[in-house]
Amino acid sequence: MTGRDRIVLISAVTLVVIAAVWLLAIAPEREQASKLSTEVSTAQTQLSAAEGQVASARQAQSQYATAYASIVSLGKAVPPGQEVPSLIYQLDQASNQKHVEFSSITSSSGASSSSASTAAATGFTEMPFTFVFNGGYEDLYHLFQQLNGFTVRTASGGLEVSGRLLTIQSVKLSPVTSSGAEKGAEKMTGTITATAYVLPASQGLTGGATASSPAGVAAPASSTSGAASSPTAPAIVRVNP
Repeated sequence: MTGRDRIVLISAVTLVVIAAVWLLAIAPEREQASKLSTEVSTAQTQLSAAEGQVASARQAQSQYATAYASIVSLGKAVPPGQEVPSLIYQLDQASNQKHVEFSSITSSSGASSSSASTAAATGFTEMPFTFVFNGGYEDLYHLFQQLNGFTVRTASGGLEVSGRLLTIQSVKLSPVTSSGAEKGAEKMTGTITATAYVLPASQGLTGGATASSPAGVAAPASSTSGAASSPTAPAIVRVNP
């Protein structure tokens, strides 16, 4: 065998060895690496999606307390119960601030057609009333404005609640006849026919949600046994001026 033949033989054997190494070692590793790369890419996509869900959940959790407080605040406007004593207290406080005498409150037998249509559309229960106040004209005027503004809609479409939602049907002013009245300080009687509203008996204020968790979600266990971590919605609704 000549030297040239030996070189050719050695080259052929080397090529065969390289091909065998490629087929038996390198090619499977490259295939495995490609498979692992696909799996890593899939895992990264799943991780990104999970991180987005966690961020959304944390944002919703941070907004829940504010949303729950807003619902409870709306309970001032339309409470789940009649709460007539609270309504009387609220009217008395408002009249005292305006230097007006809160004379009487009477439950009417029915409401006007406008309030009836409003109640029918919303499903609220009507509570017709007649309120009587005594005071000067300007004081009564400012008081009526305050009563009408217990619940107002903002320019952005939201609601600002500072008291019961009242639909005022009529306002009547008449002079108070009193022999002891001073000149220039004539008192007047203001009679308001209005309707307050109450949530239906079958509809709760928060739909079973509590201050700590939505409806259907168990609240975190308290460290003390027997007591709930937070009161239910009706227990924390207050009607304050």
